[in-house]
Amino acid sequence: MSDNKPIRIKTISDFHKLRGLPGPKHPLISVINFEDMTEPAQVGKQSLLFDFYMISVKRDMEHKYRYGQNDYDFDEGLMFCMAPHQVLSVIREEQGKNPSGWMLMIHPDFLWNTALSTSIKRYEFFDYSVNEALFLSEDEEQKMQQIIENIRHEYQSNLDQFSQNIIISQLETLFNYTERFYQRQFITRKKANHQFLEKLEKFFSDYFEGKDMAHGLPTVQLLSEKLNMSPQYMRGLLKSLTGQTTQQIIHEKLIAKAKERLSTTELTISEIAYELGFEHAQSFNKLFKAKTNISPLEFRNSFN
Repeated sequence: MSDNKPIRIKTISDFHKLRGLPGPKHPLISVINFEDMTEPAQVGKQSLLFDFYMISVKRDMEHKYRYGQNDYDFDEGLMFCMAPHQVLSVIREEQGKNPSGWMLMIHPDFLWNTALSTSIKRYEFFDYSVNEALFLSEDEEQKMQQIIENIRHEYQSNLDQFSQNIIISQLETLFNYTERFYQRQFITRKKANHQFLEKLEKFFSDYFEGKDMAHGLPTVQLLSEKLNMSPQYMRGLLKSLTGQTTQQIIHEKLIAKAKERLSTTELTISEIAYELGFEHAQSFNKLFKAKTNISPLEFRNSFN
């Protein structure tokens, strides 16, 4: 299916039909279980545009999501949220079992004439900028599950003049807990990411301090081993934190060290190249010029 032409899901009833579910008990709010879907995501790529809010908890994921322009990270989490008119691309490589978990759908019309119709826009977890899923502890997931069951029970029972207010109150509680859990995750991730970058800097510092010709150039594989993570995960983390690939980071550190040696020592270009781990000075010259637009000698001469 074309990325430029997503399927637009205008109503909650439309989504029920798309996934082979019975019609919703309420046209503007619904909770479904993924195990009940008889028409799961197709093999290949399917892009969907929703006209309603959606919050879901998913386990046993066998497919990937692209949310906005980013791949959605489910490696460390299981809950995610979407606002109306956002595009979600489901990429499924092969047909398999449905994920387990639930999805809550809320049409904006359900919030009409309530304070939540305005205040819902302040919850940042509905933004495209949040491109990672929320990890929930067992207790946190149970808390969310209880709120969801309260909402489901209220709209499935005989509706009266109090039903909407009761459900709105439950939604506000759900959103507030979600915001709390996301903020906790961001604080935890921020600390972990800071520690990762510190380890990265220490690796390069130690590597260049003990450098001799026998070591060769630092490699992606060596860096991943020293940081105790897979090359793939490390690449994704670096891209997220710095906007650069692992190889670009290595080149950046090499050039920075080369500039230091060129400007503070009287070593020859060849000696600096060998000190950094290059087998041939020509390779060093080529990389330096590609990254700086001038040769190592021109850089050195600029200090004279």
